[in-house]
Amino acid sequence: MTHPPGLRERKKQQTYESVSEIAIRLFLEKGFDAVSVAEIAAAAGISKPTLFRYFPVKEDLVLHRIADHEDEAARVVRESGEAPVTALRRHFLEGLERGDPVTGLSDHPQVLAFHRLLYGTPSLVARAHGHLERQEAALAEVLGGDLDARLAAGQIIAVRRVLALENWRRIAEGEPIEEVRVDAVAAAERAFGALAGGLPWLAGEQ
Repeated sequence: MTHPPGLRERKKQQTYESVSEIAIRLFLEKGFDAVSVAEIAAAAGISKPTLFRYFPVKEDLVLHRIADHEDEAARVVRESGEAPVTALRRHFLEGLERGDPVTGLSDHPQVLAFHRLLYGTPSLVARAHGHLERQEAALAEVLGGDLDARLAAGQIIAVRRVLALENWRRIAEGEPIEEVRVDAVAAAERAFGALAGGLPWLAGEQ
């Protein structure tokens, strides 16, 4: 049985969220490299040592916003009664339909600004690699944990990442979101179809 988090844990999570949002606002205003950790701590009303207890490195202040997606693919597979590739295809297409920022198909100014910050800062791109590795590891564990599972997880996470990045790039360059949406759905269908063909044991075809 899963118990709801206690008051202390909820307050800790609220601190994570608050400090991260303050930092991201400052980064968007001034640029990632132009904002010091001391400035963030002062704006958040905490000491530098306290900030580092929550966020060991500066980049984590940004990546916290997407940290809860690390087990998303694994959760989708675990909670679905469908074949893994089928479940993940459906989940991605549903995300496109509702404009989930994780799919890259969002033209909300704050989402676009966040993605420009993330993809336009080399140290954030490098740090985000660990986020992808944790996604792969979580998915591989659900798929069986062996080498075949790890290889499959790497392919699946790569497909999701490339599709999302392409959607964001086109929208950031000014293409109308509805035009991008049509192509995004077709690209997702092709990509997940290729995954199903290459990974029949995860597509319910064996």
